[in-house]
Amino acid sequence: MRICVGLILGLLATFSHALEVGERLAPWTLLDQYDQPYSLDDGLQVLLVARSMDGGKLVKAALEGQPKGYLEARRAVFVADISRMPSMVSSLFAVPAMRDYSYRVLLDRESRVVSRYPGSESSVLWLKLDHGTLTEQKEFSEAATLRAALESLAP
Repeated sequence: MRICVGLILGLLATFSHALEVGERLAPWTLLDQYDQPYSLDDGLQVLLVARSMDGGKLVKAALEGQPKGYLEARRAVFVADISRMPSMVSSLFAVPAMRDYSYRVLLDRESRVVSRYPGSESSVLWLKLDHGTLTEQKEFSEAATLRAALESLAP
């Protein structure tokens, strides 16, 4: 019995590990809305993470009117957790609609990447990186402040 309790507590501690400043992000690869792979690399400066449709809409509003390649020029990528979306809805409606966006959306279909980065459901998590190491993290709940933060990044 003690072994089971110890094992459960150990697993809970592992899964509840919050990402700390100074920690290196574990590598991952996701497909975007065009089924093109993207792997986390040392050149990435900002990782934007949305856990819900609300977060996705916030990113969409912040990037409205921006030219194609805007995020890439700022060495930023956007990851959307679509794991809770029914697969038929995502394949027939959501992902095809995302192909009209002027920016790349990395799709976390199984919540295997987004789950590594704790944050609020309705906001967008901003992870600032330096050669793959976390230097700053913050959350945005308004499109205007997210847009201003993105504009502050030198292209």
